[in-house]
Amino acid sequence: MKLWGKIGLGLLAVVVVLAAVVGYRTATFKPASAVDITAVKLAAPLPVDQQKAAANLAASIRFLTISHQDKAQNDWTQWDALHGWLEATYPGAHRAMVREILPNRALFYTWTGSDPSLAPIVLMAHQDVVPVTEGTEPDWKHPPFEGVIADGAVWGRGAIDDKGSLVTIFESLEALAVSGFQPKRTVIIVSGQDEEAGGTGAMAAAALMKSRGLTAEWVLDEGMAVVKDFPLTGKPVAVIGLGEKGYATLKVVARASGGHSSAPPKETGVETLSKAILAITGKPFPMKFEGPGAEMVRAVAPQGGLMTRVVVANTWLFGPLLIDQLSKTPAGAAGLHTTIAPTMLKGSPKENVLPQDATAWINYRIAPGQTREDVMAWAKSATKGLDVELSWQGMGNDPSPVSSTSSDGWKLLAALAADGGQIPVAPGLVTAGTDSRYLTGVAKDVYRFAPMHASINEFGMIHGTNEHMSLENLRRMTDFYTRLIATAAG
Repeated sequence: MKLWGKIGLGLLAVVVVLAAVVGYRTATFKPASAVDITAVKLAAPLPVDQQKAAANLAASIRFLTISHQDKAQNDWTQWDALHGWLEATYPGAHRAMVREILPNRALFYTWTGSDPSLAPIVLMAHQDVVPVTEGTEPDWKHPPFEGVIADGAVWGRGAIDDKGSLVTIFESLEALAVSGFQPKRTVIIVSGQDEEAGGTGAMAAAALMKSRGLTAEWVLDEGMAVVKDFPLTGKPVAVIGLGEKGYATLKVVARASGGHSSAPPKETGVETLSKAILAITGKPFPMKFEGPGAEMVRAVAPQGGLMTRVVVANTWLFGPLLIDQLSKTPAGAAGLHTTIAPTMLKGSPKENVLPQDATAWINYRIAPGQTREDVMAWAKSATKGLDVELSWQGMGNDPSPVSSTSSDGWKLLAALAADGGQIPVAPGLVTAGTDSRYLTGVAKDVYRFAPMHASINEFGMIHGTNEHMSLENLRRMTDFYTRLIATAAG
C-alpha cells in the first residue's frame, strides 16, 4: 500500500476512535449533581391559609425597613415595629422558638430539637429593603410601600427581596408549631437587618453561633430560583446556588503636578489614568469551564438538543467551542471568570484645571478559586511601568466556599425544587452577594435558593419597579418551607 493510503487509513482510524469516544461519553453522560428524587422521602405538604399569608406579606411591606447607604437615614423604629408585628402575627412559632434580638436588630430564633447529636439547620431571610429611586414612584402600578393585593399578586418593595421569604418561612413555622410538630433537629432562623447595606446582622449571627460551638448541617438563603425560560433549554430550570463570587473594588490613582490647562505637560494625570484603565481591562481573566457555572451547564445539558449534549459531555474536545458560545452574553461570561468593571471616575473640579490626582474605581466580582490577592497581583502586572497607585476601596470579600452536590442537604433541596420530577435542577453561582456568605465558617454547606418561578425579564423587578410576588409563588414558597423543615428536622 502506498504511503498516502496508509496515512489515509490511519486518519480514518483516528476519526472512528474519536467518534466512538464522543458517542459513548454522550450516551453515558450524567451530571455529578444529578439526584434520584425518588430516593428522598419528603414530608407531606401542610395546609397554610393562603389568603392570610398574602395579607401578612402585604402588611410586612408597609414597614419601611429601608436600608440607606448612609445608615443615619434609617428609621430604626420601623425595624422595632416589624419585630413586634412578627411576634403578634405568629404566636405559635414564637411560643415554640426562643427569639434573640441582637444589638444591631438582627433576629436569631432557635427551635430546639429533641436530638442534640444532630447538627442544626439554618434558614435565612433579611428584614431590610432597598429604597425606591426618587421620582420613579408614578411608574409603579401600585404604590411601592402600600402592600396592595391585586391582579393575583402582592405588590411592593420587598415582596420578593426578601420579605417574601421572611413571611413564608414564618407562615410555615406557624403552621408546623400549631400542628404540634416537634423537631428532632434544631432549626435556627437568622434574619439580618442590613443585608442591603453591609450584612453586619449576619456577621453577628455567625459570631453568636461560633461562640456557642454551633456548626450547621446546612444553611439556606435567597439567591437563585426557578428560571422559567432558562437560556440553554427555553424551559424551567431550578437553579440552586452553591457559592457566591467575591467582591472587591480597586482604587486607581494617577498623581500629577496639576496647573492650568493652557500649558499642559507631555502627559496629564487623566491620560495616565486612562492608560491604566485600558491596561487593566485589556488584560481580562481567562475564562474557564469549571466550578458552579460549569456544573450548571452540565446539569441542564441532558434537557438540551443533541449537539448541546455532545459538546457538554465532551469538554475535553469541545471545551474552547463551549466557552466561546457561553461567553457571547455578559451573564454567560460572568459565570466563567472574574469580571472587571470600571464604574467611577474623578478628575479636576473645573474644566480648565489640570487635576493633581485622577482616580478611577474598578469593581471586581471574583470567581471561585481566586482571591483579592490574586486580583491585585493581576492589576499590578497589567499596569507595570505606569505611574499609578493601586489600593482596595473598603473591605470586600473573597469568593465563598463551594457547597456539596452530594450531601443530604443538596439531595433534599433538589428533590423539593424538582416539584415531583417536573423541573430539572442545576447548581449555580451567585454573582451578587447575600447574607449567607458570612455563615460559611459555621456551616458544612450553604445553599441559595427560593422556590419562586419567574422569567429572566421578570427578575428585573428585584431592586427595580413593580416588584411583586404572585399568589402562586406565595403558595409554592409556603409549601416548600413547610415540607423542607418537616423533612429535615422531623
